[in-house]
Amino acid sequence: MFPSAYLAGLVAGAGLIIAIGAQNAFVLRQGLQRRHVGAVVTVCILADISLILLGVGGMGLAVKEHPSLLKWLRFAGAAFLAAYAVLALKRAWQGESGLQPADDGAGASRGRAVLACLGFTLLNPHVYLDTVVLLGSLSTHYEGAGRWAFAAGSSTASVLWFVSLGYGARLLLPVFRSPLAWRVFDVAVAIFMLVLAVLLLLQPAA
Repeated sequence: MFPSAYLAGLVAGAGLIIAIGAQNAFVLRQGLQRRHVGAVVTVCILADISLILLGVGGMGLAVKEHPSLLKWLRFAGAAFLAAYAVLALKRAWQGESGLQPADDGAGASRGRAVLACLGFTLLNPHVYLDTVVLLGSLSTHYEGAGRWAFAAGSSTASVLWFVSLGYGARLLLPVFRSPLAWRVFDVAVAIFMLVLAVLLLLQPAA
């Protein structure tokens, strides 16, 4: 049972995590700029694993029973995405983006990157529905230790995805040596964030 539960968790986790989202776009950008990649990837992995464990541990029902929490997360997440979209448009207009050294040692910059990463992760109500509710519900198909094998599989998918996304972004570096490519990327990110913000407001997560 354990191998099958682990594989099921791996596939389910990958199917949910690999979907294009604001968090993935942010991780990709950090990877392309080679700025605080380790910190950002670590935050994403730890947040995902924590939510998966909460879901498998039975918190999915509690999330379902508190739609007001998801409602406020919806508004906060939409505001956060809209603000980030404005910043992306500003970068595109002023041409502020570009390839940067791996880590310039600026503690504040690392802190801002971590806070932004937490915002993309925790202010998205769909994150809770996907990890805590959906994965938590799927894990109930297994009993005892099988549920935790399912959680281990889902957590493995998270680790593999974020490490690949953050550190694999360097494969695209030849393309992003052009300032124009960065401007196009920032405009695309801004449009993407605004669309997600609107969808959050128009489609209640509850």
